[in-house]
Amino acid sequence: MATTGSKSALFVCLGNICRSPIAEAVFRKMATDAGVVDKWRIDSAATSTYEIGNPPDHRGQACMKKHDVPMKHVAKQVTKDDFMDFDYILCMDESNMSELNRKAKAVKNSSAKVELLGSYDPEKQLIINDPYYGSDDDFEKVYEQCVRCCTAFLKMNS
Repeated sequence: MATTGSKSALFVCLGNICRSPIAEAVFRKMATDAGVVDKWRIDSAATSTYEIGNPPDHRGQACMKKHDVPMKHVAKQVTKDDFMDFDYILCMDESNMSELNRKAKAVKNSSAKVELLGSYDPEKQLIINDPYYGSDDDFEKVYEQCVRCCTAFLKMNS
């Protein structure tokens, strides 16, 4: 469990085995390198139940290893509490966004700011596409997008 800090971010995608664990790992490493990881609660989750209990996709793990980014996660689904416990819920595409907004409506005290992680991309790549049916290059692209977005997000919140 991540240390509870004064700020919190939950990264979300469909299955929580490709994009969101990559974003979580990238952001955790950036916060660690910046010396602020103890001020953050960082996690990731899925909108679906497809992959609950599974580790991140092996291609994503290989990509993170190549970039020296530690990754340790077990897929889980977004809970109602997440909408009250996290400051930011950062998702990868419009489908995640509409599902999260639908879930948020069912939570009385929802205070989390639900946004597309891509809204922080200086290169304006709003959508982080699912690499699951793609190649190693697609995972690399997700990694690069997450680095750009997380860099900007951390800068805005430090």
